[in-house]
Amino acid sequence: MKDLTTGKETTLIVKFAIPMLLGNLFHQFYHLADSIIVGQLIGKAALAAVGVTMPIIFTLISLVVGLSIGFNVIIAQYFGAKDFVKVQHTVDTMNIILLVSSVLFSLIGLIFLNPILTLIKTPADIHVQASQYLRIYFIGMLFFFGFNGTSAILRGMGDSKTPLYFIIISSVLNVFLDILFIAVFHWGIEGAAWATIFSQGVSFILSVIYINRYHSFLKIKLHNIFFDRFIFKKSVQIGLPTALQQSFVALGMVALLSVVNLFGTNVVAAYSIATRIESFISLPAMNFAAALSTFVGQNIGAQRLDRVLNGYISTQKIMFLITICISSLIFIFSATLSSMFTSDTTVIQISKEYLQIVAFFFVCFSAMFINNGILRGAGDTLIPMFITLFSLWIVRIPLAFILSKSFGYYGIWWSIPIAWFFGMTLSYIYYKTGNWKKKNVINNIPPDNVIGGE
Repeated sequence: MKDLTTGKETTLIVKFAIPMLLGNLFHQFYHLADSIIVGQLIGKAALAAVGVTMPIIFTLISLVVGLSIGFNVIIAQYFGAKDFVKVQHTVDTMNIILLVSSVLFSLIGLIFLNPILTLIKTPADIHVQASQYLRIYFIGMLFFFGFNGTSAILRGMGDSKTPLYFIIISSVLNVFLDILFIAVFHWGIEGAAWATIFSQGVSFILSVIYINRYHSFLKIKLHNIFFDRFIFKKSVQIGLPTALQQSFVALGMVALLSVVNLFGTNVVAAYSIATRIESFISLPAMNFAAALSTFVGQNIGAQRLDRVLNGYISTQKIMFLITICISSLIFIFSATLSSMFTSDTTVIQISKEYLQIVAFFFVCFSAMFINNGILRGAGDTLIPMFITLFSLWIVRIPLAFILSKSFGYYGIWWSIPIAWFFGMTLSYIYYKTGNWKKKNVINNIPPDNVIGGE
């Protein structure tokens, strides 16, 4: 656990962000391993099938990740205020919600799997493999939700290192199982899905054991569990806009994919490769924004607004330098990176064109995420949700459809950085209004909101 209310702001944020960044690099690594192993050992049709499933999976997971963010903000603010009883109540309430949500979303996914694939115009030659891959993911949804929840608990307390260790274990195990299930057992695309589910389950179980053994006041339990109505209400107020934002972003990815699908398997495979690489480029911005959110949450709880503003400025400067360096490397080595996934020269060329178009607009992407990070840490998530939805559904998707009519798939690629620019501009304008400074979750807490308990 780490108190982020004292010490140099830049140092604290960097030290907190780096373990999260490394953890998510490993997390992306086993998704990357799925794509590389599937593409090289099974073929480009299977690679395209995996690419088709990702936005659908992300749509369901985003709802729970958003709720976890709501609880994370509350945990951070209570921890900053040193109210450890309320921290435990928040953990209990979150666990109840995540358990119910994971079961519900698994059932929804399994029931509507094939209609969803049909709705997004999945090419016929990859429909069966996409269905096989997606079905197994839905079966193991509990493990994804559970690990996101335990990670949110630890990060809200200022501990970003411990989740990293569990992710490393999961990532290494996933690669080993990918090779075992696909190359040795010949389970095909289903082997890749089972490898990910099993490795994520191991990571979740280990994180629960760790929390119960070393943090008694955070203990995850099935009996004498507390459900705090006030905390649940606040977590929904904070987390639901973020969850809806993430889900509509994922749905936007599905909508965008439905436009990409019209151009055939080569473009779908290239899009799958490029977005895999893009997911790595976006990690620094996403993780520094998450670190800033926890930093902001603890310092708002401690009534230190001066530290919040200093932390925001430092994070923006750091991310500008990092993004310029990464974007330059991606622009230069886009073809080389794409060739890791497939030997098909047409697919590699299309992926290269995507990456070179979006590369230098990641400055806009990272600035937008840092703007949203400070707002989210303060508990102000509603306006950022509307800004994101505007950028995606009013700018990116209509532009992708319109521009693709005249410029083919190039038009789809250009719609993406244009939307990032709008998102960056609007989020900064809202940040400058200062309305987020008025948010404080821990004020005016009703005295009795607990159901159950000892």
